[in-house]
Amino acid sequence: MGDSCCTGGMGPGARKTRLLLEAFREREDDFLRFTTDLRIPPTSNQAERDLRPSKIQENISGRLTDLERAKDRYLIRGVLSTAAKHTVNPLTVLRDAFTGTTWLPPAARA
Repeated sequence: MGDSCCTGGMGPGARKTRLLLEAFREREDDFLRFTTDLRIPPTSNQAERDLRPSKIQENISGRLTDLERAKDRYLIRGVLSTAAKHTVNPLTVLRDAFTGTTWLPPAARA
């Protein structure tokens, strides 16, 4: 009794597991792109490191006071981090943004 495999029910986490498997089946090339394109890292460690200062500030203050301000902060940090990864000087990106020139990364190749 209570055994989900016998009653036809799904155990804890089964839905998430099924969704992950479906996504992998439908987008296998995207999931494995790092194996053929060496510019793509196999982990998201760098992205997590990029967000760490903002998350620390959020944890210290207990909240972000204004949602729009938080969105702006994350957008700016993301653009500067992406620029640095493309060997573009982040200070140049900031200066150009203030003078009306927006830097965008090169379009991803399919």
